[in-house]
Amino acid sequence: MPEVRMSAAAEGGNALLEVRGVTVTRAGRDLIHGVHLRVAPGEIVTLIGPNGAGKTTLVRVALGIVRPSAGAVWRRPGLRVGYAPQRLHIDPTLPLTVRRFLTLSPAARRGLVRPILEEVGALHLESSMLTDLSGGEFQRVLMARAMVGDPQLLILDEPVQGVDVAGQVELYDLIAQIRRNHGCGVLLISHDLHLVMSATDRVVCLNHHVCCTGRPASVVRDPAYLELFGPRTAAGLAVYPHAAGHDHRHGDPPEPPAT
Repeated sequence: MPEVRMSAAAEGGNALLEVRGVTVTRAGRDLIHGVHLRVAPGEIVTLIGPNGAGKTTLVRVALGIVRPSAGAVWRRPGLRVGYAPQRLHIDPTLPLTVRRFLTLSPAARRGLVRPILEEVGALHLESSMLTDLSGGEFQRVLMARAMVGDPQLLILDEPVQGVDVAGQVELYDLIAQIRRNHGCGVLLISHDLHLVMSATDRVVCLNHHVCCTGRPASVVRDPAYLELFGPRTAAGLAVYPHAAGHDHRHGDPPEPPAT
């Protein structure tokens, strides 16, 4: 079924991406059902949920890779998107340097590779072979690749996978720095709750449908969240204190963008 576009009344505002009531059905089973999602410029939105909850499916819908069975998707016209996938297999026999890897991207712009590598703290790896990189180094290079097209929306699927705790803290700080420097929106996917919850503006808890959504401090008190992850997990999370008045919603459609 073709992707359903929103009406003109639903488009616009300051949103980069809006997903409303999206369902993806495969072999008679809903991978995601009735999901709402919105990302604005300069906002970090984090998708959390157990394995198999549909997080990557939702991201593929946002990217236009997967067509929804029902619902509506809107992207700002001409939206530039940078994407770092969860997994990327590199043939160990392939003699590919970091610089060559980045310039293979169709979005790569001449003269931007070295500044981007410097920004993500990986300039010293420019001539290194991809197969020689550590987990943290490889994640920085993937982030650089997502940035070479100067994206307005940055989508990162498990960006700290295979990285130790100290490296995870550094990578989340880097994501926040990129948001500050470029003003881009960030859609972040993770199942590692302990650090990611303190590095985001808004959380969407997904388990095939949106269980709850809102500021981290309110989501960790939500009964649906506690049912999925348990009170002990929630108690161990470090979250930013946010001003009052930012309560969560239980999967209801997002409010229309401010005009």
